[in-house]
Amino acid sequence: RPVYWQNDQLHLIDQRKLPNEEIVIILEKAPYVAVAIKNMVVRGAPAIGITAAYGVVLGAKTAYAASPDNWQTLIETEMQQLAETRPTAVNLAWALERMKACFSNITGNPVSILLEEAKRIHQEDIDANHRMGDLGAALLPSNCRVLTHCNAGALATGGYGTALGVIRSAYAAGKINQVYADETRPWLQGARLTAYELLQDNIPVTLLADSAAATLMQQKKVDWIIVGSDRITANGDVANKIGTYSLAVLARQLGIKLMVVAPTSTIDMNLADGSQIVIEERATDEVLTIGEKHIAPSGAKAWNPSFDVTPARLVDVIVTEKGVVEQPTREGLAELLSL
Repeated sequence: RPVYWQNDQLHLIDQRKLPNEEIVIILEKAPYVAVAIKNMVVRGAPAIGITAAYGVVLGAKTAYAASPDNWQTLIETEMQQLAETRPTAVNLAWALERMKACFSNITGNPVSILLEEAKRIHQEDIDANHRMGDLGAALLPSNCRVLTHCNAGALATGGYGTALGVIRSAYAAGKINQVYADETRPWLQGARLTAYELLQDNIPVTLLADSAAATLMQQKKVDWIIVGSDRITANGDVANKIGTYSLAVLARQLGIKLMVVAPTSTIDMNLADGSQIVIEERATDEVLTIGEKHIAPSGAKAWNPSFDVTPARLVDVIVTEKGVVEQPTREGLAELLSL
C-alpha cells in the first residue's frame, strides 16, 4: 500500500524512487503532506484523496494542541494548502470535504474521530477497487490482450487498483494473456510503477514507448484499453494522464474498446463537461530532464500538461464500484449515482 498510518504518523512510499529503491517517508505535519502530494511522492487520484484525509488528522492534531477552542479555524489554512496541491483530481477535494463534514459533530480532541474517518475512506477505497476489478473483468473476453496507460494500480489507490484492479482480477480468472503498458512520459509511471506492480504479482508485462501504441493497435495486438481517471464530468468526459485522449482516438479508429475504471468519488456532477476541468500544468523541467539529467539543449522550452480530457463519445464503458455505465451519458451517470 502506498499510504498507511502507523504509530500516529503518516507513512508514504516515495514513488519517485521506485522501482530502484523502496523508501518510506514518515510525516507528522499537514504542510509536509501537502508538499509530498505536490512533489509526486504519492500520486493517483484515490491515493491523493486518502493521503489528504490523513493530512487533515495531522493538521487537527497540531491545531488542537495550539488552541483547543479554536482548532477548526486554525486548520483552515492547512486544509487549503492540501486542496491546492493537485487541482485536476476531484478525489482530493472530495476527501477533504468528507473530513470537514465531521467537524461540526466533534467536541473535545478531534484526532480520534478524524482518524477513524480517514481510515474508513481508505478501507472503502480498497473494497471499491476489488468490486471494480470483478465488474471490469466480467466485461472482457477470453484470451484478451490489454493496453494500459500511466499507473492506476495499488500505488495509485488505497490498494489493489482501478485499471490494474481489473487487470489483476481478469488475469486471475484466466481471461488475459497479454498486458502492454505505455511508459508514460514524462514521469514514466508506466515504466517505473505499472511494470513494477504487475511483476510483483507475477503478471507478465510488455513495456512500450507511448508513441509505439498506435502501431501496436494497428497490428491488431490489442483488444481493450483499460485506464483510470482523475475526474469524470456529468456528461461522461474523462480526465486522465496526458496521452489518454490520443489512445482513445486511435482506439475508436481501429475498433478497440476503451474502459475507464474509477470509484464514484471521481465523478464530478458539478462540472457539465470536460471543458470545465482545470488541467494541471507542471514544471517544464519534468519534460526537459530525465532523472535530473538534462536531455534538451539549454534554452529549449517545454509544455507540460499533466492530464488531458477524453470525450464521453470515445468511452465504451465506465466501471465503478456501484456498477457499469456503457456508452456513458449524463442520464446514465446520474442513475448510477442514485443507486
